[in-house]
Amino acid sequence: MPYTLIAPQIRCQLGEGLLWSARENAVYWVDIIGQKLHRYVLSSADTTSWSMPEKTGWIVERRDRPGFIAGMQSGFVELTLDPVTVRHIADPEPHLPGNRMNDCCVDRRGHLWAGTMDVPIEQVTGSLYRLDADHNVTHHDSDYLITNGPAFSPACDRMYHNDTGRSVVYRFDVAADGSLSNKREFIRFPEAWGVPDGMTVDAEGFLWIAQWGGGGISRFTPEGQRDRFVPLPASQITNVVFAGEKLDRLFATSAADGKPDEALAGSLFEVDAGGVKGLAPHLFAG
Repeated sequence: MPYTLIAPQIRCQLGEGLLWSARENAVYWVDIIGQKLHRYVLSSADTTSWSMPEKTGWIVERRDRPGFIAGMQSGFVELTLDPVTVRHIADPEPHLPGNRMNDCCVDRRGHLWAGTMDVPIEQVTGSLYRLDADHNVTHHDSDYLITNGPAFSPACDRMYHNDTGRSVVYRFDVAADGSLSNKREFIRFPEAWGVPDGMTVDAEGFLWIAQWGGGGISRFTPEGQRDRFVPLPASQITNVVFAGEKLDRLFATSAADGKPDEALAGSLFEVDAGGVKGLAPHLFAG
């Protein structure tokens, strides 16, 4: 069997935002629709859940401070747990109250890259933003229906970013100062694969993409060729992350929303990655 069911008591309406925390030896993930944050400790298999005050797309760890940065309906926030406290940083889209944060990644410079999307998925109003250590927010791309990813190559000279609504993975060049250029289509999913959702890059530079509607995860070469598919017992796979002390444990989230007849929809899975190792996540510099 290519997977193990993790935390079987938890079912997410829209599981997303996987984070590996080496500090806590734990995997975090969110239920965006259910407004929950979950944690699974690898050494003990203990789980903890917190209610979130808004739809939350992701959390990331801070490099020099405790707590997290989170992407919520209202924008970027500082988040602490036990008790849950939220301090607003910035709303990049005050003119688009129907948008929310959806997915993010931190680059090796400590910049946080995050995309937005229209909550009812009716308007092409999604954009890509960068949050810097001084909490300055800059806009870098637009015209997305559903932003997903992003993910960086091991050398951080490429960034991958999805428009799930268009079934396309884009590739950008990343300059020494962290700026983006040369956006082009990198992979277009055929209908049989579903659509590209969250993703991560392994230590060899291969791209692992969760397949919403595709029932699994695919790995792609740095040239964009699919070389592996791992099937999972849920059709809506949403995100992937490498975890563990050796970064050789692969976890995947899924969504139960709209799938009442799928017994394991919304579950967290540990996936057999065939000995492949991931990259340690970068921490936000602010």
